[in-house]
Formats: sequence, C-alpha cells, structure tokens
Amino acid sequence: MHSASTLARGLSVADALSLSSLAGTEVLAGATGLDRVIQRLNVMEVPDILPWVKPHELLLTTGYPLQSAGDLAGLVRDLDERGLAAVAIKLGRYVDTLPDEVLRTADSLGLPLLRLSGAVAFDDVLNQLLTDIINRQAATLARAEEVHRVLVDVILAGGGLAAIAEKLPELLDGSVMVTTPDGRVLARSGMDEEVLADPRFFDPSGGRFQVEHFKHGARALDDEDPRVVQVPVLAGSLDHGRVVLITRGRSAEAADVHLLERAAATAALVITRDLAVSAVEGKYQGDFLRDLLAGNAGGDEHVIRHCASLGWDIDRPLVAVVAELDGEAGAPVPAAGELRPAHERFAGAWSMVVRERDPGAVVVGYSQEVVVLLGADGGGGGVGPRVRSVIAQVAGDGGGGRRPFTTGISRVAAAPGELPRAYEQARQAARVGRRMNGPGSVAEFDDLGVYRLLSQIPDTAELRSFIAETLGELAETGSPEKDDLRTTLETLLDNNLNVAETARLLHFHYNTLRYRIGKLERMLGPFSTDPHLRLNLLVALRAVRMHDLRG
Repeated sequence: MHSASTLARGLSVADALSLSSLAGTEVLAGATGLDRVIQRLNVMEVPDILPWVKPHELLLTTGYPLQSAGDLAGLVRDLDERGLAAVAIKLGRYVDTLPDEVLRTADSLGLPLLRLSGAVAFDDVLNQLLTDIINRQAATLARAEEVHRVLVDVILAGGGLAAIAEKLPELLDGSVMVTTPDGRVLARSGMDEEVLADPRFFDPSGGRFQVEHFKHGARALDDEDPRVVQVPVLAGSLDHGRVVLITRGRSAEAADVHLLERAAATAALVITRDLAVSAVEGKYQGDFLRDLLAGNAGGDEHVIRHCASLGWDIDRPLVAVVAELDGEAGAPVPAAGELRPAHERFAGAWSMVVRERDPGAVVVGYSQEVVVLLGADGGGGGVGPRVRSVIAQVAGDGGGGRRPFTTGISRVAAAPGELPRAYEQARQAARVGRRMNGPGSVAEFDDLGVYRLLSQIPDTAELRSFIAETLGELAETGSPEKDDLRTTLETLLDNNLNVAETARLLHFHYNTLRYRIGKLERMLGPFSTDPHLRLNLLVALRAVRMHDLRG
C-alpha cells in the first residue's frame, strides 16, 4: 500500500514528525514508509479496530487495546492492507515494549510504528495535524483555482494551445507541452535544449514526445523519482492528446497531477473549439481541392487567387503526394466513430510536418487519403528525397501506436492546370507501390516503369491468359522445382543474360546454370536469342509479381 498512499493529498509521516505536538517521537520500525501520506486521524480504543480503519490514517493508541489484541504481527499486516499511514503508540503504561516479530513485520511492510513521548497529548496531536492537513488541502485548492482562472482568461481572450502552454510553466514549475495522442508536439513552453535533446523524452526526429514510455496521471507518482507526468485530453469518448509536465530538478507531486487535469480540461475545450472551426473550413477546402484536382475549378488565374485566399501557394512548381492509411492485418474493422478520429489525426500529422517546411503547401485529409501539394522548387538533391524526408518525419519512429501508411509521389507539375494529372500519378504510384512492396511503401511515379502500364489493365482474366501462354508450366504454383526455375529465369533476365553474374547471385555453379538455361529454353523457347520472347517473359514475370496471380 506504500505507493498508493502517495496519491492522497495531505502531509507525509516525516513532515508530521516535525510538528511540535509530536516532539520527541521515536520511529520504532517501518522507517522506509515515512513518505506515506496522512489524510485522516483515528484513535484505537478497542482491539477490533479494523472495521473503522480507513486509508491514509494516522492511528493513535495508548496501548491498552493491544493487551487483548492477540496476534499483533497479524494486526500490523491487516492495518497495512487497509492503507494505514502509520501507528503511533504510547508505551510504558499498558504495554512496555513491542515484540520483535511485530517490529520485523512493520519493517518488511514499510508501515511506520511510532513511539510517542509520554508528554504528548492526543488532543494536541489531533488539533495540530488536522489543521495542517486542512491548510495544505486549502492551498492545493487555491492553487488549482488560480490555474483554472488563468486558463479561462486565456480561452476568453481567444488564445489557443500555445497560449495555454505559455502560461503553465510559471504555475507548475517545469516544462510543459501539449501533444497529440501519439506524442507529436502541438505546443510547448519552458523547454530548454537539454530537455529537447534528451532521448528519454523525444524520439530521434525531435518532434515526438515518447508518450508510450511514461505512465498516465497519478500512476506516474508510483515511480521512484517521477519527473514526467502526462494526463489525457479527453472530450467525450475522443482522445485528443496529452498535457505533459517535465519537472525541474524535483519529483512530481499529487498536486501537479491535479493541476494538469485542470489544464487538460481547458485544452479539451480549445481543441474542440478549433476542431469545430476547422471542420467547416476543412469541408470547404476539401471540396475546392476536389474540384481543382478534377479540373473543374476554373482558369489558372482564378484558381491561383482563390488558393491564395486559403493560404495555399500554387503559383509555382508543385509535386502531388497521396498518403493512404494501411489496414492492420488481423485487426477488427473499426467502428464508424473510431475510424474518423484516426484519419483526422493522420491528416493533422501531415499538416503539422508539411507546414513547418512549406507554409504555403496544400494539405487536405479525406476519409481514405491525405492529399498534399508540396513546393518542388528550391533545394538540392531533387524532389524525391525531400518528399521522403517529410514522409519519414510523419512516420516518426513508429511509437505511440501509429499506423503504417502507403505513399505515392507524382512528377512535378509546372502549372495549376497540370495538378489533376499529378494527383492521378500520385494515386497510381501509391496503388502500385502497395501491391509491389506491401503496406508502408513509398513509390514515385517515375520509378514505376512497366508497372505503370500493367496497373492500367483492368481485365485480370486477360493478364492471367497472357501469363499462362507466355510462361507455360512456370505459371503454375505448388511445385518447388518450377518455383525455383521461375526465380532462375527472372534473375537471368534481370541481369541481361549474364550467366556468370546470375550464377553468383543464385549461388549456382556455372555449369549448373548452363544446364538450367537449356531446360528453360526447351520449356519456353529460345529466349537467349529472341529479344521479343525475352520481352514477353519479362512482362509476364512482372505481371505475376504485381498482381500476385501465381496462386
């Protein structure tokens, strides 16, 4: 019960021993539990005290009831199970000493057993301790009301999460941030470079607090030296994020948790307000972007002016990026109420990362995808690496329960009129990339090669027929020998019929590979001398891989 007691508001046993009414008190046993918190007081007048004992009590006794209490060691264990803070006893009049077994039991449990001085009066102890507890609780409530007043003033003044985060460090004596549920920092204050660079707190990208490494709420106080406390920002059944406190050179306290909960409630109001506003704006922006990408938004000049009013700069070379959340294998289909917040958080992550790099970029989230129009001018190394850097930052280190996503990247669109085609290119790249490389893939349209053409063939039956006619027996599955021959053929063609290199890659002897080539040509035809046959075989093998038609 030791750790649980630290969650109560009151004063510790150690603090109580410094009061004048307990002067001369000796700790007989259980010294490791002096940080237990006293919230109530009780007096033991009868041996069967257990039904009246409550957690966080200091139990006072003259020792008279202990004469007939029977198993004193068992009584100590029962008192500890009920969360008692400590037992204070006057020895000498009724009980001279406590048995060694009792002292050993108290030591093992960390339940303080205190010997009161003969001059101590119970009424003085009760009066002084109760006054101190009430004063401490009143101070905590006053501090909480001050936090509430300050934060309400922030909201009434139209402030957002940044304004809330700015006010909290002076009230909480530490660094404060507001994050998304997976730890992306939305606002922060009072945070020095040492904290930002600490790998215990932030992932290598520096943009995500590692929420999964720290306990929530009062449970954080169970740690040996709690420095970090986080509380969820909840509105109804929706989890909007975390308010996090990192203390400055001190352990976090129960009062910190209480104040953070007040701050989280305020943050929930701000986030709910902002979501309501952004939902209207986002609906309008999403509808306009749909028209733009469908080529129905009007002439370039009109589109450029309208986008500028939305904060979008499209009068420059742009690259389209389409990101789609991947389904989790074996996971149940989410309910409608769960699906929407996941996509909203996904779109929010993209918006946060992209706007830091390109404030004029377009970021719009739909139910099945996030569409980004990112500036392609400036910077070295080409568009692809820069976009992949954005993707890597959105993905982070994969902590916090984030879901994988597949991304497609278009060619550069030099003018607004080219954006519809760029959008289709990005969608096609995402679709083909997922088929080829599975969930979490990143594909550029220019790198698709022949897969661009294959992805446009809607008739799967026709592709199956082509594969069967071209590969013959090798189109079938279930035979290790044929699967092995198909791998040999593909490796040989990919290496432009270089026998030595193919043998090295497949770990075959040169003569073994020559034998296999002869066998393949008897099955498929003279592909080593017929370039048209080689082309057909390559296309058939790519179609097999892309559409997974071998089964």
